[in-house]
Amino acid sequence: MQQPMLIPPPQRREHPEPTEQSRPVPWGLLLGVAVMSAVGVAYIEMDGPAVAPELGDQRTVAELRPTAGAATADGAAIYAARCAACHQAAGTGVPGAFPPLAGSEWVRGSERRLAALVLHGVAGPLTVQGRRYNGAMPAFGAQLGDAELAAVLTHVRQRFGDGAAPVAPATVAAVRQATGSRDAPFAGEAELAALP
Repeated sequence: MQQPMLIPPPQRREHPEPTEQSRPVPWGLLLGVAVMSAVGVAYIEMDGPAVAPELGDQRTVAELRPTAGAATADGAAIYAARCAACHQAAGTGVPGAFPPLAGSEWVRGSERRLAALVLHGVAGPLTVQGRRYNGAMPAFGAQLGDAELAAVLTHVRQRFGDGAAPVAPATVAAVRQATGSRDAPFAGEAELAALP
């Protein structure tokens, strides 16, 4: 006769060894995921791709399409890519570092002077709205063509210059030719003010 096996008390306290079992995903969970997916797809389809213009820079799709004979340069896009880092999207600048464009006498003033400033840059003191800035603005003449510079200057003048007149590519070309021998930025407002 076989003796019953005695299990010592410490072993009886142990949990049994885990075993793998087949546990399918509950039907309720699968149904919930399917319903949420269907609701998500329906929401996207009903919402549509149109975005209200007031949520962006307030330009409509019609304004973004080039018209016959219009320049293809997008002044707002150039401003966002090249200027907004310093002068900010709203043209407010950074106090003490970068002057504001919004309400600036340099933006509303002579379009030729503004074109020269952007073509060659400025390094030195510049007073904007009664505040003195002593920094440097890089030259964009080598990076942007006449049409691109005219587009960004027009954008800046119309958005931040109280609707100042647009700048024509011919004006930028004339300023580029007249100041073509220049190889350094303007030395502050005194040199810029002397321009016509």
